[in-house]
Amino acid sequence: MSERDVVLNELAQGLRPMTQGIEWFDALSPEEQSEMLRFVAHYCIQARVAAEDGPGSVRRAGLRATHTPAVLITRGRIDQQLGKIAGLAPLDERRKAFRLLIAVLAIADGRRRERFCGDGCSHWWHRLSVAG
Repeated sequence: MSERDVVLNELAQGLRPMTQGIEWFDALSPEEQSEMLRFVAHYCIQARVAAEDGPGSVRRAGLRATHTPAVLITRGRIDQQLGKIAGLAPLDERRKAFRLLIAVLAIADGRRRERFCGDGCSHWWHRLSVAG
């Protein structure tokens, strides 16, 4: 487990405020930000994101429906859309993408936790609240 993994999962679980997450994200170089967005998109896929997670994630991220990442998440195949969101280049779009992808991860992983991990699991990130 890396610092990146811990920070992303703390953000998704609400154990770390998004304001800290944005500060952390902004401190990364543009290349590192792009890489981070790809990591979060991958985590969303691992968490079994579903197309119906799009609208709720937009609300959870506090984005307007007209923001580019919000438009993308609600159109087309979710795995392809996550890749497009992770590939956004302008800084303000990357920030929105980061907030949105964390919200998607929160929703998808929350559902996975309820369905498959209610009686306990071996996922280290599901024990952050106990460990931290």
